[in-house]
Amino acid sequence: MRRLTAETRIGAADLILPAFIREGLTEPNPIVSMPGVLQHTTDSLRRAAAEAVELGLGGIMLFGIPEVRDAVGSASLDPDGVLNKAIRDVRAEVGDDLVIMSDVCLDEFTDHGHCGVLDAEGYVDNDRTVEIYAKMAVAQADAGAHMLGPSGMMDGQIAAIRTALDAAGHTNTSVVAYSAKYASAFYGPFREAVDSQLKGDRRTYQMDAGNRTEALREVELDLAEGADVVMVKPAMSYLDILADVAAMSPVPVAAYQISGEYAMIEAAAANGWIDRKAAIMESVLGIRRAGADMVLTYWAAELAGWLKDVR
Repeated sequence: MRRLTAETRIGAADLILPAFIREGLTEPNPIVSMPGVLQHTTDSLRRAAAEAVELGLGGIMLFGIPEVRDAVGSASLDPDGVLNKAIRDVRAEVGDDLVIMSDVCLDEFTDHGHCGVLDAEGYVDNDRTVEIYAKMAVAQADAGAHMLGPSGMMDGQIAAIRTALDAAGHTNTSVVAYSAKYASAFYGPFREAVDSQLKGDRRTYQMDAGNRTEALREVELDLAEGADVVMVKPAMSYLDILADVAAMSPVPVAAYQISGEYAMIEAAAANGWIDRKAAIMESVLGIRRAGADMVLTYWAAELAGWLKDVR
């Protein structure tokens, strides 16, 4: 009866699996701060994508880690670069049976770890960065991505990407706007996952944790520029923002349960302080209850397995 009358549910199709592929690996590499999460090889990534299809997941979000970085993230535009190749490999493995998403951002590709190119004073140059994002988006669409996730929080990035995609004939490629992305303390494990070179922080272009109304303005701008999905990131510390966005957005809303959120629950469970499965289920249910139509979570595959076993 409780299941029958539940107001909010989780389904496998609501979940998106973030996945990392690292250039030059011969074996999958465990990420210490994210137990159970790997830096993939080509073969292990293809297996993970195939498993995602079998489990009925909604999608997979790909992040690439190159061997060589430079100040302008050149490897992000290389058709044979780690991320573009990974998109082609996954598309060859699963075709259209799984929505393939990819990260349009320079932080993994720059030798300074920022999400864009820097000017002479060390600040991110918004306009030069957006020009590169547009080229990245086309390269990823050419490789076979169904949806693109510009995560750098640059002004005008959605309009520039939409224009570039349409001009290149990719009118059916969708854009998932990281509209309300906050400068959070919970990104730490992700930076290990992508071997981030960042020194300092990203507070000049990511949102301030105290700002709520600003998030709605950011969403409105991205919607006006052509976003097909809008995202709130992180999720668990920003459920009020997520609820606000869900209440006003005419397009689907995504939320990203980020690395630090994952690591906290895993660490507490490993110490026997909480029930791991119950905490995972409750945390994702809370994100759905706040209004997320889709949730990016590192537990996507495990959760989907549990859901298949529910009777």
